[in-house]
Amino acid sequence: MPQRKFLNRKRSLQATSIALILCGQSAQAFDVKHDHYFERISSFPVFLNTDIDLETVAEIVAVSDDGKTLIYTDSETEKAGFVNIHNPYQPQAAGTVDLNGEPTSVAVAGKYALVAVNTSANFVNTSGELVVINIRTKKVVATHRIGGQPDSIAVSPNQKYAAIAVENERDEDLGNGEPPQAPAGYLTILDLIGPPTNWSQRQVDFSGVADLFPDDAEPEYVSINKKNEAVVTLQENNHIILVDLKKGQITGDFSAGIVELTQIDTNENDLIELNSGLSEIPREPDGVTWINPWLFATADEGDLFGGSRGFTLFNTAGEIKFTSAESMDHAAARVGHYPEDRSENKGNEPENVAYARYGKEALLFVGSERANLTFVYELVGKQKQPQFKQVLPTGVGPEGLLPIPRRNLLVVASEKDDRGDKFRSVLTIYKQFYRQHPSYPTIASTHRADGTPIPWGALSGLAIDKQNPKVGYSIHDSFYKRSRIFTMENGHPVRIIDELQLLDSMGKLATVDASLVNGDGSVNLDLEGIATTTAGHFWLVSEGRGTVGDVDRPFETLNLLIKASASGVIEKVISLPESTNARQVRFGLEGVTVVEAGATEHIFVAFQRQWAEDPDGLVRIGQYNTQSQQWRFFYYPIEAPLSANGGWVGLSEIAALGNDRFAVIERDNQGGPDAVIKRIYEFSVAGLTPLADPALGTTPSFPVVTKTLVRNLMPDLHSLGGQVLEKIEGLAISPNGTAIVVNDNDGVDDSNGETQLLKFPKLFQ
Repeated sequence: MPQRKFLNRKRSLQATSIALILCGQSAQAFDVKHDHYFERISSFPVFLNTDIDLETVAEIVAVSDDGKTLIYTDSETEKAGFVNIHNPYQPQAAGTVDLNGEPTSVAVAGKYALVAVNTSANFVNTSGELVVINIRTKKVVATHRIGGQPDSIAVSPNQKYAAIAVENERDEDLGNGEPPQAPAGYLTILDLIGPPTNWSQRQVDFSGVADLFPDDAEPEYVSINKKNEAVVTLQENNHIILVDLKKGQITGDFSAGIVELTQIDTNENDLIELNSGLSEIPREPDGVTWINPWLFATADEGDLFGGSRGFTLFNTAGEIKFTSAESMDHAAARVGHYPEDRSENKGNEPENVAYARYGKEALLFVGSERANLTFVYELVGKQKQPQFKQVLPTGVGPEGLLPIPRRNLLVVASEKDDRGDKFRSVLTIYKQFYRQHPSYPTIASTHRADGTPIPWGALSGLAIDKQNPKVGYSIHDSFYKRSRIFTMENGHPVRIIDELQLLDSMGKLATVDASLVNGDGSVNLDLEGIATTTAGHFWLVSEGRGTVGDVDRPFETLNLLIKASASGVIEKVISLPESTNARQVRFGLEGVTVVEAGATEHIFVAFQRQWAEDPDGLVRIGQYNTQSQQWRFFYYPIEAPLSANGGWVGLSEIAALGNDRFAVIERDNQGGPDAVIKRIYEFSVAGLTPLADPALGTTPSFPVVTKTLVRNLMPDLHSLGGQVLEKIEGLAISPNGTAIVVNDNDGVDDSNGETQLLKFPKLFQ
């Protein structure tokens, strides 16, 4: 495809210079002060309007004129759903309305919800309806055929007009998946005069307007300003059209232009490497919103040829007034939300934008579909330049953004739903408060020398420095290669200030398993626990993968105990006894802690679940003596699963408390409404003598510890206002007995990417 079809070099140069502005701003991101910030106050899983066993989708959301009823589209069940938010802290299911096809968008005009519904038989035989529902009675009062497959609907501020982007989307499996594919899309205008049954409609033909595919406009999203002017994005055409709704005429159109991106990750290699660039990338905008009658913003998601990983401000003459460049990718990486498995595609992938005034603040919201974040920017000055304000964690796949400024609320609809992967489609509700700082993120990294943030995610363990309790350490698991230790500094948020790459420069790991060592000496381990010593070195555990009873993973890597120097050099690699390895299953070493006795170190490790020949309900606590170089074992009594969704319960971490006492995290493998067990227990080994593992074929009989519940974490996780996080994995205990807990966000893969670091002051005395 000739590049002249979508390039605008003048705007490209302008965009590049503007991008530098935001790069400078992003360096100050999360350096916050007293201000108005949004806090998540509740989440409504939309299966509550149907059935917990059904897949549901909350895609686009609107609100009644009184601000107390949400209406959302559920294309999976072909329903419009209603949620009562009289009390936004406790949203209540308010029923559904069945539709004749897949709802694609919803807007409100007075007492009515206007739902655009795709009733198409296929990509060629397209059809659609506008279904008008009385919000109070939930009765359909009118249905208008609109002739094609609708995508987006908007109602004018004065509620005189509705505009529907009739996309007539292409079949991506046909030919090369590109337009043109008949029938062509267009804009439908409805005149909202009289009762809904009397509303009339007009069409605005977009044929021949865009340069790229002039015979196939595929309008994507529409927004209407106070002058009754609609702005419509043509995503695949990388084009924008302005329409006078009163006259039903096009008043302007222009290319969305291109972007130059630097310091981004373009390689899906299980590493976040912000060292690449992309040139002349078409924006291909999706969502669009007016800011004032002469300025609007687009979310530049991308489709066929582009996706600029950010957002843009245009005026009605088509001039670019601001572009975010790579700053959203950087911000996502800094808070652990960068989706590495989208690096070769569109990075964080902005999907939608919304604008509203909250008091004196003009706020722009940008939803990132793959980072699962809503970015909040304040538009300042006469030029309305965006200044980063905060990020908000969402559900998986945020699509609809709904500001409700008269109630100081914001609602985000997240469409992805997978009970098996422990997340559900949700409507998340946020409220604005005056705060010293926002509660999220709880962890954010500082910048490297090149100005890029230290990327992180999938945190799987915690430890506190023995000399300075204000400094901590964490690690990532096998989601990322080149294992690292992160240095963390206390504060709000806790800051990752350094990264220490583990190196096998002494060849200790290569001797045990050369497949875990890279050519440059870096290592690819599945680190699940970290402990510190007064001498300044680290003990780490890497979880292996066994073959016993695990037909899905017919290979074996050993569970390993590793000693590393303060500079990250691996000094010792210790495997379990042969009789123990022979019992190895997939769920291996999950935590490590150290008890120092003079020159001797006693290393305690937690096994996540039972291994072969272990008695039911008992999991191992291993003890390694550095002087005798011997392993001995205890048993820990694990809880039985209580979740309605089944699953298992295991240990995630162990921390020494002194005087032969230890704390562990015990959790199930469930998230959201299916989660039941997320707990901190304490046990003691005083008076117990650990035993060696007997030969294979002999049932082990280790001494069983007695445990005491210290804290049920479920109320704490519910209090965060979101879905209960599955993988509560890290635990550290400060010298004053404060417990610090962190979850593993699975690298934002089948996860919303949220990382919560929770502190419980003086939990242990």
